[in-house]
Amino acid sequence: MTILDSILLGIIEGFTEFLPISSTGHLIVASEFLKIEQTSINKAYEVIIQFAAILAVILNYPDKFTFKHTNLWIKIFIAFLPIGIIGFIFSSFIKQLFSIEIVATMFIVGGIIFLIVEKFYDEKKHTVSDVENISFKQSFYIGLAQIFALIPGTSRAGSTIIGAMIVGLNRKASAEFSFLLAFPVMCATTAYDLIKHHNELLHTTNLTNLIIGFIVAFFVAYLTIKLFLKFLERFTFVGFGIYRILFGILLLIIFNNNIN
Repeated sequence: MTILDSILLGIIEGFTEFLPISSTGHLIVASEFLKIEQTSINKAYEVIIQFAAILAVILNYPDKFTFKHTNLWIKIFIAFLPIGIIGFIFSSFIKQLFSIEIVATMFIVGGIIFLIVEKFYDEKKHTVSDVENISFKQSFYIGLAQIFALIPGTSRAGSTIIGAMIVGLNRKASAEFSFLLAFPVMCATTAYDLIKHHNELLHTTNLTNLIIGFIVAFFVAYLTIKLFLKFLERFTFVGFGIYRILFGILLLIIFNNNIN
């Protein structure tokens, strides 16, 4: 992996982590096109730059990471439990799902679901406009929706946002809860990968690449969060649904052409 590769992957990760378009899916596709070999160290690198993006949440919401918001973090922990349990139990099976074809298919499926959810979106029924007001029951249901993010290409942000909208949160609150929920999920994922690949990371000659990718992902993610919330003040998720479908179709065409 070159320094340019690190910068490109950092930009892609930082920009896509909090948008409902699957950061993992884009990283898989980018790695394929950049001809980056999926070694254990490169896979660990992708997780580490994902964690850098998650740290941007703290910078955007410093007040939420205080003891006065303990009740909110209990709800976030409840939402984290389903994916934490299922992800741990089926981790080996999940890794077998990482392929361009599955990513492309889930891009399309997720895009269609977004269009359906927006089609039936009723502002009057989405009364929760502040993440502090979310109920424990709603948190759990959002956590169940997040399980689908274990399928590559589904999008963790996408599944949690859809789940939040279905149970009554408005668009902005859905996005913000998704941002905060990303923190425990990626902390757990990063810790697991650091333990699993600590030897490779300690002896890697690409430490400079890791640092550059980390910094790039952090700052791009920080800006993306701010711009995304501004976007939601004026627009819906329809554009993301259309993008997912078109991108998924494009991937399937490229995938089939490469096979032939």
